[in-house]
Amino acid sequence: MDARAQWVNTADQQRLYVKSWGDGRNPALILVHGYPDHQEVWERVIPHLIQDFFVVTYDVRGAGQSSAPRRVKDYRLEQLSADLASVAQALLGGRSFHLAAHDWGSIQSWESVTDARFRGRILSYTTISGPCLDHAAFWMRGQFRHEKAAFFRQLGKSWYIAAFQLPFLAPAAWRFFSPERWRRIVARLESGADLPLNASIARDGKYGVRLYRANFTQRLLKPRARYAVCPVQAVVLKRDQFVSPALIDEMPKWAERFSRVDVDANHWAVLSQPEAIAGCIRDFARKN
Repeated sequence: MDARAQWVNTADQQRLYVKSWGDGRNPALILVHGYPDHQEVWERVIPHLIQDFFVVTYDVRGAGQSSAPRRVKDYRLEQLSADLASVAQALLGGRSFHLAAHDWGSIQSWESVTDARFRGRILSYTTISGPCLDHAAFWMRGQFRHEKAAFFRQLGKSWYIAAFQLPFLAPAAWRFFSPERWRRIVARLESGADLPLNASIARDGKYGVRLYRANFTQRLLKPRARYAVCPVQAVVLKRDQFVSPALIDEMPKWAERFSRVDVDANHWAVLSQPEAIAGCIRDFARKN
């Protein structure tokens, strides 16, 4: 399965490493990876999609082979949304596209999915283990008032977010994660041994911490009312150890056309159950 690779320049002069797969005449589908991954995390999913879609993936800023800005503010959601627009324009011109994302890719993609400038451009959105930060803030406030047990359960799952706010310790800690050690950690979570290596895990982890530092405090303290401009599907991973399925309960309030599908998997289902994840993405996109 061969990919075509190219570089895309962003509005602020960063360089994103982009790949495309399949027949360019097919409906377009952009896949956005999470943290601490890069675009290769999708490579088990893509073979199940390229018969139906022209698939585009890219390393987000700070990950894989893309450039890594030094300033934390250059990782804000608004800039990440502009990166998606740059990739879409370079690969698709004015064509509309379907969008699917995992983990931090989902979090950042919500910024575009709730932006009126993408109305009619994004045809559908499949989100996997990544809520909109604004929606999550409203959910957390509601749970704290009315259902404190659920609030503290999610807080327990999100312990690492507080650790990532530490400016020196958090990035430095990734030096201790070799590709093989990280694979063993993910394999334990996913109950599978045959998982691919992330050869750039130390770099991806180090720079990706800036995503959290640039966005979490601002959005959780000052959430915005953000409504989806396209149909939204949430793929809920029932054994996810980082994102509570209860967070999905907030999504229908912000998406006029919302659907949900549950998968019996842990957080990295894109690696451990690629065919099932591809099926969810494909079936939803076909309806829209």
